[in-house]
Amino acid sequence: MRAFQITTAGGPASLTTLPSPRPAPGQVAVRLRACGLNFADMLMLQGKYQDTPIAPFTLGMEGAGTITALGEGVNSLQLGQRVAVFAGQGCLAEEGVFDADRLLAIPDAMSFEHAAAFQIAYGTSHMALAHCARLQPGERLLVTGAAGGVGMTAVETGKLMGAEVIAQARGAEKLAVTKAAGADHLIDVDEDLRARVKDLGGADVVYDAIGGDVWKAAFRSANPGARLLPIGFASGEVPQIPANHLLVKNLTVIGFYWGGYLKHRPDAVRASLDTLLGWYSEGRLAPHISHCLPLEQAADGLELLRSRTSTGKVVITM
Repeated sequence: MRAFQITTAGGPASLTTLPSPRPAPGQVAVRLRACGLNFADMLMLQGKYQDTPIAPFTLGMEGAGTITALGEGVNSLQLGQRVAVFAGQGCLAEEGVFDADRLLAIPDAMSFEHAAAFQIAYGTSHMALAHCARLQPGERLLVTGAAGGVGMTAVETGKLMGAEVIAQARGAEKLAVTKAAGADHLIDVDEDLRARVKDLGGADVVYDAIGGDVWKAAFRSANPGARLLPIGFASGEVPQIPANHLLVKNLTVIGFYWGGYLKHRPDAVRASLDTLLGWYSEGRLAPHISHCLPLEQAADGLELLRSRTSTGKVVITM
């Protein structure tokens, strides 16, 4: 089989031929058909991600395909079943073996491309907004980096939860994409974020994937009692949070990492994904995929993320 693999820590990744893997007890073999790229894949390539595996390893945090073999003790899944998988690694390949509890059965009507782009982005946004921030109908939600993979799902999810959504993104084309996803108000990155949000009445919930100066402006635009979610730091700058400002405005900053919930609250993750799959089946949401490339162009897909020229998700097909 072919796999897009990093062989040395911090080194380049390349398409490599490897033996087909066999499932150990408790594992499942999957013929992968699609892999959704994430910003964390690029960070792993640079050796900067907090959960970067020890080299050599195959990139690709999430994917979708069909089950080809069951390891000993796996009774809840079937050969030929269509599944999505969140594994943290190993999905940028033609085949993979994964722990059975990391697999999610997908509806017959869901394409492999949609399934591969679904779990991390929608799971992050729904868990962050519903489980952590307790977003309420009528509240004002500010989403920064709103045209990105998680940002766009936060716009969609927030709108479905009844929020008034403010989307910040770069340029008219990306802002138009966020409007199509349900944003009520659009702010370009060249505008004064704090002033614009304040003019709209301030933010009750902030969902920030950028960090740096964007976080600072979003923080200052928050209403008393607001909840703020630092989702990522695409700017490269991790913000320092002034505790005295939290005190004066009764603000709550909620750290959130979706992968961590798989370890200590897998029941909450499953319930969230059930809700999201229900919305998908009802036609209330669908992944926005700006680029769909073959495995041979995996490096080009990662470059689209690095250069921030994509919107929504980039998917690699096998």
